[in-house]
Amino acid sequence: MLLPPGSESHSFEPTPQNIIAIKNSNLFIYPGGENSDWVERILDSISNVFESMIVLNMLDLVDAVEEEIVEGMEKEEEEEQAYDEHVWTSPQNAKAIVAAITEALCELDSANAEFFRQNASAYFTQLDELDASFKAVVDGAKRKTIIFGDRFPFRYLADAYGLQYFAAFPGCSTDTEPSAATVAFLINKVRSEKLPVVFHIELSNERMADTISEATGAKKLLLHSCHNLTKNDFEKSLTYLDVQKANVVNLKEALW
Repeated sequence: MLLPPGSESHSFEPTPQNIIAIKNSNLFIYPGGENSDWVERILDSISNVFESMIVLNMLDLVDAVEEEIVEGMEKEEEEEQAYDEHVWTSPQNAKAIVAAITEALCELDSANAEFFRQNASAYFTQLDELDASFKAVVDGAKRKTIIFGDRFPFRYLADAYGLQYFAAFPGCSTDTEPSAATVAFLINKVRSEKLPVVFHIELSNERMADTISEATGAKKLLLHSCHNLTKNDFEKSLTYLDVQKANVVNLKEALW
């Protein structure tokens, strides 16, 4: 893993040691999208080793969608529409990614192909169970709207389960300070729809969510977008499944 625990994934700059590690790898996996420009530059510079390296761009492994601007959300005029790279937030997308990784491992180490495929099959079952948990929460909910006092990297999760959302910024916007109008809109939306929860994402300063929570009485909760783990969570060996199961619990509190 190149990204250190607790670090901001969108401002990551590779070290010379990182570049050497990529060059020497047999399998390199990265998210894709506009925040992976540094990856593309490195891959272009070492294209002569591609014959011995398998490269997986996760954005290419699923049906990608563009980021969208919903009511109340801020967008800089000069920004171009970009594909949302947070494909892993949907468990079914995660299955497609796991399938591609499995086949890459089988190609690299054919002697252990059966071992990889058995493990993948077991993991598919767990991802299907996670998917069913999300569906059960949404199907049994009395509301389908969620509010984020933060950026919104959950387009694929929202699309998968038919959720409506309102947030300050789309995807991985570099903006972190919303206008007074945006904050007022989100506060009014919480009040008008009587929403019990305002979400924030991991490794956020949480100031915007705090403001909305204090103004409305809504409970502030984490919906983890699986960008990165804190150092403490990493040392506890938290997994994608652990994080997403916690998301199911918090989503239920927001929707029920």
